[in-house]
Amino acid sequence: MDSSRIKWLTRVVYSQTFELCIAGIIFLNAVALALLTIPGIDAQTRQSLESFDQAALWIFVFELIVRMISYGSKPWNFFKTGWNVFDFVIIGLSPFLANQTLILRLLRIFRLIRIFRFLPEVRVLTRSITRSLPPLMSMSVLIFLALFIYGMAGVYLFGEQMPEQWGDITAALTSLFILLTLEEFASYLVDGLAVSPWALPYYISYVFVIVFTILNVLIGVVLNAMDEARQENRDREDEIKRLQNFAKEVDDISADGMVSTEELTKLREKISQLEKEIRRAKKD
Repeated sequence: MDSSRIKWLTRVVYSQTFELCIAGIIFLNAVALALLTIPGIDAQTRQSLESFDQAALWIFVFELIVRMISYGSKPWNFFKTGWNVFDFVIIGLSPFLANQTLILRLLRIFRLIRIFRFLPEVRVLTRSITRSLPPLMSMSVLIFLALFIYGMAGVYLFGEQMPEQWGDITAALTSLFILLTLEEFASYLVDGLAVSPWALPYYISYVFVIVFTILNVLIGVVLNAMDEARQENRDREDEIKRLQNFAKEVDDISADGMVSTEELTKLREKISQLEKEIRRAKKD
């Protein structure tokens, strides 16, 4: 832990009990927002739900302030974590937008996303998406280029006879996006065959190249990044366990208030072994 942190406060705000309480309030806040959308709800119940929503907001503001205070003399370190930045933007802006009804309602909805931070698998998923962004950008360029080529070909083949679906590049790209689901594939194929004999190779090649190949590669990139993130998470947990075991052994050795030469030698060996294990884990 950073020496600048307030240790007791950090243990409180990042304890499982505290996080479960905040997650419970987020869940109840979601229920309250859902009930507020019911048109026939009576005025007293609506007032109670709005009061609870306002109370939940101030609880979240208090939580945010306490988390920032826990960073002690270096509060700017709070913003080094993505979830903390998200919390600051969503929660910190809410009290200043009381008169902006639409924006405030949107912020209310985004507040519910904060519950994801308390779910380990969601954190792994977020890390995997971040890790896969560079290859996803390259894949996005490839997909757009392929869609553009197929879109232009569709305009040339079917544009005159089917202007609504293929009259221009915008309509063609819209049709191609619809075809990604394959739900309208049969009707598009039948209509296309009535216009041009090239419809069959056009649609079949589109399905195999875009839907079956490129999109599957895209999914594979995300899944591979997720596996790497899970492995990284497991390695981090193993490292924490090793450090906890080491700390326990140190406590056992120094329990009597004195450390003998033999115990000191044993402690150095443990430190050396721990360093080797950490280096090996990083290489793997």
